[in-house]
Amino acid sequence: QMRLQESGPGLVKPSQTLSLTCTVSGGSITTNNYWWHWIRQPPGKGLEHLGTIGYSGDTTVSPSLKSRTTIPRDTSKNQFTLHVSSVIPEDTAVYYCASDVSWGQGTQVTVSS
Repeated sequence: QMRLQESGPGLVKPSQTLSLTCTVSGGSITTNNYWWHWIRQPPGKGLEHLGTIGYSGDTTVSPSLKSRTTIPRDTSKNQFTLHVSSVIPEDTAVYYCASDVSWGQGTQVTVSS
């Protein structure tokens, strides 16, 4: 059974970089035709898809965050990561990593000084 687990700091100061890691078990991030996603839900709002990294390492990022966001991966650790630079309070949200078949439980990130 595939499982995904987000990890990272729960509090980030404005202008700093938010970094979250998703650790995958029960499946490989290099498996053909699997795509891996970062999604967030700000308080009181709907889900927002942030970006995707594919099995080959290709990435796509939401246009609204493209200038601030990267999604690298570490295949040796079966992990992929979200970096969002120059964060603002509006980046406060529950962040999820997901595959096409499974989601992590989510982690709260608050942007505040």
